[in-house]
Amino acid sequence: MPILSDYHLHTYYSGDSKTPMEAMIEEGISRGMETLCFTEHMDMDFPYLTKEDQGCFELDTEAYRKGFMRCREKYEDRIDLKFGVELGIQPHIPGRLKQYTGQNDFDFVIASSHICNGKDPYYPGFYESRSEEEAYGEYFQSILDNLKTFHDFDVYGHLDYVVRYGPRKDKEYSYGKYKDILDKILSYLAENGKGVEINTGAVPHGLREMNPCTDVIRRFRELGGEVITVGSDAHAPGRIAEGFGRAEEILKSCGYKYYTVFSGRRPSYIKL
Repeated sequence: MPILSDYHLHTYYSGDSKTPMEAMIEEGISRGMETLCFTEHMDMDFPYLTKEDQGCFELDTEAYRKGFMRCREKYEDRIDLKFGVELGIQPHIPGRLKQYTGQNDFDFVIASSHICNGKDPYYPGFYESRSEEEAYGEYFQSILDNLKTFHDFDVYGHLDYVVRYGPRKDKEYSYGKYKDILDKILSYLAENGKGVEINTGAVPHGLREMNPCTDVIRRFRELGGEVITVGSDAHAPGRIAEGFGRAEEILKSCGYKYYTVFSGRRPSYIKL
């Protein structure tokens, strides 16, 4: 059956979206979605480059919670809504991250690497004065460093996010080129019951494949990984569930018979 649960969505509670939550929900209903999980950005200690951007990714969690609960009540008979967060992970703040997740009753927590050693891969400066391969390698090492310090999450989001913004994006990127470090990451996740996300939002950024690429998704399954969520990373209604048909085909081709949804941080499995 088609994938009808989108587990990576942003609204105006995230600093990089202007979309009201109601607009996302109405669009989800019109597309026949069964579940929408909002995962607003919370990136602590983010290295903002301008004063205007200060605090952009510091989520006002209480405002988000109140807005979400109003929407959950309003739409309870029409669609299942989940309260999630996309948590920016850095290895020097595990205590703050753990305190935050412990204080909030999220349904779902995505761990994401938006910052690598104090730098944002979104900007060209991250890639200057070195090869693209060196920059990507540093990014993957930072994920492994994050996994050694923080564990209170459900899935790791868009594992090869860095290729969205590299000079040549994923034109020369492959799982095989970074196999050693990626296998360490995937093995850790599989062995500890953590999941990965197949993020369909990569294609609008000009990539050939989704995040992570198909070979990484396949390798996670080979290493015993079972938990895999599907998210569009939509910041506007028109992107909800974008590419989900292709994601379903990828998952089936890689040996997955189910995809995963979460409620109260507990996974359930839905047959593909």
